[in-house]
Amino acid sequence: MAAEISVVVCGARGKMGRTVSTAVAAQPDMAVAAEVDLGDDLAAALKSGATVMVDFTAPDAAFDNAQAAFAAGVAPVVGTTGMGAEQVEELARHAESSGIGGAVIPNFAIGAVLMMRLAEVAAPYFESAEVVEAHAQTKADAPSGTALATARRLAAARREPLSYARPQKVTLENTRGGEEGSVGVHSLRLPGVVADQDVIFGAQGQTLTIAHRTTSREAFMPGVMATIRAVVAERRFYRSLDQVLGLPAVGEGG
Repeated sequence: MAAEISVVVCGARGKMGRTVSTAVAAQPDMAVAAEVDLGDDLAAALKSGATVMVDFTAPDAAFDNAQAAFAAGVAPVVGTTGMGAEQVEELARHAESSGIGGAVIPNFAIGAVLMMRLAEVAAPYFESAEVVEAHAQTKADAPSGTALATARRLAAARREPLSYARPQKVTLENTRGGEEGSVGVHSLRLPGVVADQDVIFGAQGQTLTIAHRTTSREAFMPGVMATIRAVVAERRFYRSLDQVLGLPAVGEGG
């Protein structure tokens, strides 16, 4: 069977890039058109007949790479986190107006999507919530895109803001982490970690923890492959794996 989807992998010499290349090559309907990294000629690679570009590079490179993909008529699928909201919106407008499609998705793990969904369901029933995420020490941005997305979804799932406890006295700066929409957000950076996250809820006399653990980068590959197929099939812009998988929003039927 001839490959239908030709993929350029950006960040191909990184750990995620190598994993993506291996996963794409194993698909019966896909082929790796080119592998590029920082300093390589991306424009030339995009002229190789590619359909989709997958980007796992760095925040300061991903936006320009996606723009180059659009210029070449190639749909970008960006897993790099750390881009500004304005940049994501610009890519979304370009994807929709050009009819090329694309995606900027903070986490491709299906378990992470379900973690966020379950946390949204729990949010209205608790007084406070904090997010603790852990990644390898090489991750360029903090907090992770998933942690920020989780905090924002928790806030949106409620009518009233969550209660965020501020200490009366701070003896070590930044101990309480950051705050996003009345949700505390904390980042750990340690060798030996891939990508973990806990959402911890508190109420009088009880806590609830919803946790997701990633033990290898292969956990992200089903989501990446599904997104590649989705942008080719639908030519629209995807902001989350929920949309790729067709999961209804919290509160909707189904």
